[in-house]
Amino acid sequence: MLKKFQEALGRRKEAGILRTLKPELKGIDFYSNDYLGLAKNEEFQLQLLSYVQENPALLSGSSGSRLISGNSRTVTDVENYIAQQHQYPEALLFYSGYNANLALFSTLPDRNDTIIVDEQIHRSVHDACRMSHAKKVKFRHNDPEDLENILKKQTGTCYIAIESLYSMDGDLAPLQEIADLTRKYNAALIVDEAHAFGVFGYGLIEKNQLQKDVFAAVMTYGKALGAHGAAILCHETVKSYLVNFASPFIYTTSAQDFLWLSIKTGYEFIKQNPELPEKLHQNIKIFRNQNIETPSSELSPIQAVLIPDNQQLRSLQKTLSDNNFLTYAVYSPTVKAGTERLRICLHSFNTEKEIIGLTEIIKAFL
Repeated sequence: MLKKFQEALGRRKEAGILRTLKPELKGIDFYSNDYLGLAKNEEFQLQLLSYVQENPALLSGSSGSRLISGNSRTVTDVENYIAQQHQYPEALLFYSGYNANLALFSTLPDRNDTIIVDEQIHRSVHDACRMSHAKKVKFRHNDPEDLENILKKQTGTCYIAIESLYSMDGDLAPLQEIADLTRKYNAALIVDEAHAFGVFGYGLIEKNQLQKDVFAAVMTYGKALGAHGAAILCHETVKSYLVNFASPFIYTTSAQDFLWLSIKTGYEFIKQNPELPEKLHQNIKIFRNQNIETPSSELSPIQAVLIPDNQQLRSLQKTLSDNNFLTYAVYSPTVKAGTERLRICLHSFNTEKEIIGLTEIIKAFL
């Protein structure tokens, strides 16, 4: 029985793309999603610690799903707070962004509907589509014209899945254009703000005041907020429908109240410390001024350097690691063959000296 698994792993090892779990690395962080540094911020940590010291029960398990014994006043209050912050009628919390996307796309569309996804949408959406009875269609990345051509041919309700900031290319979606199309064709736009939340205030939906055009949004908190979990922002009816029909919500034990409280505290912390995103955007400018070719947005904390030669990519990452720079090399099948890249994440806590040192090594390889 194990033979086919061993053979598949062997093929990956031979191709040099076998994934393994590694111990925590020490070095200059250019690979984590901790964009604002909250995961390492001592002031933020001490604030959370004080809540636990005042109420140790925050660390207790919830004892069940939210439909049984796991629904607390804390999680309800935090959902109300999140909805108000984003100017949406309701919010529904999940243990992760992956689970939130599973819930949305496996539950809302039915067999007469179509899910139209950007070809670079997160894997969680593809997995959710496999759980759904709806048809799935891909449109070319960030191409409203191709999206409209697909919309013209569909019958039934269409759900359009995009990210506001994409995690592999580090580019921004043409949100306004896509929102205009969804209004024109009476489609439901769902936007994943995982990498935009905290980097651009509360995300690009809020920044562009598109709440009325976005049917549902996913905010995740394991990146710029330095916490964990995710929220779906939506209409009251959609929240009630998910509570009643979404398996990833119904059959999951609720998280500890500490998680929900840490999310609310994170919102308050970034509101009180506007210098953190300001410093992040200064660092993005420093990187961009080094004139390294990249498909990424000049505003993005994710900067991709395409190196389709696998051996050269491995050599570059090793050289960076030897010089104490932690980066992430992305090989196929995570990205298409020929688009392998070094994925660089910039943070508010990186220094100009660190950024210059990183880019000097990269430029020597290009």
